[in-house]
Amino acid sequence: MASTSDIRNGLCIKYNHDIYKIIEFLHVKPGKGPAFVRTKLKSVTTGKVIDNTFSAGHKIEDVRVETHKFQYLYAEGETYHFMNTEDYNQITLEKSTLDAPGLLKEGEVVTVIINSEDQMPLSVEMPASVILEVASTEPGVKGNTATNATKPAIVETGAEVMVPLFINEGDKIKIETEKGTYKERIKE
Repeated sequence: MASTSDIRNGLCIKYNHDIYKIIEFLHVKPGKGPAFVRTKLKSVTTGKVIDNTFSAGHKIEDVRVETHKFQYLYAEGETYHFMNTEDYNQITLEKSTLDAPGLLKEGEVVTVIINSEDQMPLSVEMPASVILEVASTEPGVKGNTATNATKPAIVETGAEVMVPLFINEGDKIKIETEKGTYKERIKE
């Protein structure tokens, strides 16, 4: 058993007969009344995100997990295939367990969180950022902008990302996976 002081991003807990992964939390200590922890929990079975508030010192049941590096192989409909980089065993995961499936490129290495008790994969953690090539985007028109103008671009995986006007087709860009936002252009 853990308490609210052990809460951190990525912690998996049992709550309401399901397993949730903490994706965001904030310790709040108001001037009047007891302290509490405001959390955003993502169900590892359904992918649904809920908000919950735990009072300070509340006992939470954490789930023992292991992390393993897996390489993304290919997608087949709603199913994604991965290979363990150590023992080459392959697993298949549903699209709902992935945080940003649109930014996943074949050959990308991700961290898969596995429940130690039953060896079931719980969720997939993407790298902090990925480098993808812009497959198509409209040319940027000078003069019709004020500041920080962006345009939509489709990257090689099929995801749509808002990019600055100077980005062209064929450019490689770094994308922050957590928010799915443009970070910078990569020069070769």
